[in-house]
Amino acid sequence: MLIRELQNTFAQPGRVVSLVIRPGRALPVEARASVEAVANQGLMGDRSRGGNRQVTLIQQEHLAATAACLGQVMIDGALTRRNIVTAGINLIALKGKQFWVGNALLEYTGECHPCSRMEEALGPGGYNAMRGHGGITARILVSGTVHEGDAVRVHDEETTN
Repeated sequence: MLIRELQNTFAQPGRVVSLVIRPGRALPVEARASVEAVANQGLMGDRSRGGNRQVTLIQQEHLAATAACLGQVMIDGALTRRNIVTAGINLIALKGKQFWVGNALLEYTGECHPCSRMEEALGPGGYNAMRGHGGITARILVSGTVHEGDAVRVHDEETTN
């Protein structure tokens, strides 16, 4: 099997575990059951607009790893200020890919490294605990609604074009 084939093979789609928007830089996040993703802009109500960081995503599995580094069982995904918490799919494996989250089409734009606010949100060592576990950033290519429980799956150009 060629490496390209391996990179395009996923055991299962992921799923959306939770959603938040960040209405302002230092304002508390707001949990949502669904959000509108607007192409080339970001999530409705979120402070991110345009550019390559329109949406941030983190894996629930990485929340557990971060918690373990902090001596905890689990941390609340909202503390990381990432818009979408997913489960069941390796987000880093989406590098160079377009992917559906609900009926919105996103494109991987980079890793989402922790900032100094993680020390404040997670406690001493929070910044280092999140290193390598911060998730990814994406831009929105096709507008759509994202709901908790929606699938996260790779865009298959061969079947949709």
